[in-house]
Amino acid sequence: MNSLGATPPEELYIMFRHAKKTLKGYGVEVARAYVGEFATSLEMAGASISVIRVDDELLNYINTPVHTPFFTQA
Repeated sequence: MNSLGATPPEELYIMFRHAKKTLKGYGVEVARAYVGEFATSLEMAGASISVIRVDDELLNYINTPVHTPFFTQA
């Protein structure tokens, strides 16, 4: 769940909770979620959602620790 810039974290988490519940209704399990400002658009209101189907190999890569100027995951 990506904030476009002007959406506060509280609203992002409300949207994420609703999206996760909706996906569960379709039988989709959320294996990993990121909620925050990743690709903003000059304080634009709103959010974007990205969903990808993963297998065990891809999930292993996603769960790998990474430290970059843009993104850190332990």
